[in-house]
Amino acid sequence: MADTLIVGGGTAGCVLAERLSADPAHTVRLLEAGRLWASRDAMPAELLDAASLPIGPEASWLWRYEVVLADDPPVQATIVRGRVIGGSGAINGGYFVRATVADFDAWSRVLGGSDAWSFDSVLPLYCRVERDLDFGAQPWHGDRGPIPVLRSSDPAPVSAMFTEACLASGFAEVPDLNAPDSGEGVGVVPCNCDQGRRIGPSIGYLLPALGRPNLTVAGETSVTRVRFEGTRAVGVDYVRDGESGTEWADRIVLCAGAIESAALLLRSGIGDPAQLRSLGIPVVHAAPVGSWLSDHPEVGISYLLRLAEPPTVPLETVLEVDDVEIRPYAVSFTPGVHRLGVTLMRPQSSGTLRLRSADPDAAPFIDYRYLTAEPDRARLRDAVATAGGLLRRMNARPVDPIPRPADLDAWLRANLATSQHLSGTCRMGRENDAAAVVDEQCRVHGVTGLSVVDLSVVPVPLGRGPQATTMMIAEKAAAQLRS
Repeated sequence: MADTLIVGGGTAGCVLAERLSADPAHTVRLLEAGRLWASRDAMPAELLDAASLPIGPEASWLWRYEVVLADDPPVQATIVRGRVIGGSGAINGGYFVRATVADFDAWSRVLGGSDAWSFDSVLPLYCRVERDLDFGAQPWHGDRGPIPVLRSSDPAPVSAMFTEACLASGFAEVPDLNAPDSGEGVGVVPCNCDQGRRIGPSIGYLLPALGRPNLTVAGETSVTRVRFEGTRAVGVDYVRDGESGTEWADRIVLCAGAIESAALLLRSGIGDPAQLRSLGIPVVHAAPVGSWLSDHPEVGISYLLRLAEPPTVPLETVLEVDDVEIRPYAVSFTPGVHRLGVTLMRPQSSGTLRLRSADPDAAPFIDYRYLTAEPDRARLRDAVATAGGLLRRMNARPVDPIPRPADLDAWLRANLATSQHLSGTCRMGRENDAAAVVDEQCRVHGVTGLSVVDLSVVPVPLGRGPQATTMMIAEKAAAQLRS
């Protein structure tokens, strides 16, 4: 029986398993639904190539979910998450930008003014993650962590043209988007890659630790529910190679991501009692699991511009304007057509996740409810106008002409997508917070021996993409669990 059983070998799970097993007296067991490769050399080339987004229809290392982005009438989409050791950190574009000081101020307000998740308290953890190859000597960076962080020094033509257009429009240039006072403007994206290889959480954290005798990892093992004795979590049921079994542990930590961690809690009897009983699931504890879901709505502008496209990371530079991020993708998702993403980073609209069935093979229902708040639509209308001005400076021609502001709402819906940065389904908060599922140490309210450590615990929309922050959360949780 393990001291700590981790469910999910994604971004957070890899970090947590390595950090906890650094204590030779502490036994750690990690269960991952996807495949495990024991070395970097054994991994498929697509997972190593930083210029590749290995998420095509032929990819075997993905969870796929049908979701509703907006209602009246429904806007539907398919999203993907990494079902592989390393999780979505093994398949993403390498974007490694930290959340901002304002994000952690908002996070602290949710916790009643506690400084447990203030920017000052988490900055050393961000530094512990990284080995910044550009700014490692700066006091707000790390130079010894397991994840190399690098910015392109030779941007693709489309990235360079976008930067020039931003500067010509009066936006500032941001030398380091991960600096505490980075502010607004255009800057080069820090990426977790080195020498053209994606260095995600499995390569940076987990693989070097696999030889430890107190750490064991099982791939292709799907956990179906958490077992309880009363309100104490004591083990998990799983399926491996078509056979069912149970693993026992002193402590269980869910690191399966904002979708699967929430679904697992619900299947295990932690959630809305009426919904659970309607599915025949015995109630262990009433909790608002899945009642708040946040992500970054992205409106895509396809445009034509004849430029060379050298191999590079998918996103080399971004423009940050208040709560909007404008992304000139450096790779074409459709041959000959470029894409500019206009992304709302702190939306007021929020969504929900709920079970369709108690069957573990049934995907949950995910309703984003994008654009329900008028301020979100207003911000996106303004941001699309800004993006249109930048495209004109680049002499680029939108494939679908951008209409006048008065006619933009229907156009926004027609071009609506998502950044696939789901968070908040197991929100952090104080015990008297009706929206909270876990406390500030990531322990599930109302039960013992069970924690959630991944992006699902984040209680506010983050103003930047989540990968660096997910690793920081796991670093902080590891320190808390060791104490």
